[in-house]
Amino acid sequence: MDQASRNDLKKASARTHLCGHSCGAWLAARYETRAPRRVDRLALVDPTQVFAGFRPGYLLRALPSMIRPSEARARAFLAWETGGRPLDETWQRVHALADTVPGRKLIVGGRPRAAGLHMPVLVLLAEHSRTHDAAKAAEKARGVLPRAEVTVLPGATHHSLPLAEPEKLNEHLIHFLG
Repeated sequence: MDQASRNDLKKASARTHLCGHSCGAWLAARYETRAPRRVDRLALVDPTQVFAGFRPGYLLRALPSMIRPSEARARAFLAWETGGRPLDETWQRVHALADTVPGRKLIVGGRPRAAGLHMPVLVLLAEHSRTHDAAKAAEKARGVLPRAEVTVLPGATHHSLPLAEPEKLNEHLIHFLG
């Protein structure tokens, strides 16, 4: 390997900050457990399947959209999960269209070993998330990551993040990742 290739490889393996919401947070946590030398800081925004499993009621409500996806079902599910909070129309449309993409596959896998996260971690949980119990997820996060910053965002739901009150969310993220 020549020197230019070695330099490119070093640049490619530089450490980075990762931030993800929901399944994206799960993916970020799983990535970090597989490549810990590549991640400098990790921000998890209402992560699913990292500190707590899905609530059965959430999965039952999601099931119709998974079996027979439609824009109407996706919108009804969002309205239920957010408790009718106003949501950006464009975002709702994109979310609903994503649910109806032909051939889409669900991303599944085991829970990442959160206790194996050794870099600075920020965990932001939605107080009224119907995905999981935010208080239990916060307790679990604090238990396995005693140095992590764990905050429950008042009034937020899983699907209203990051659009509802973005200033509060961004304040936490900028402070942590800044």
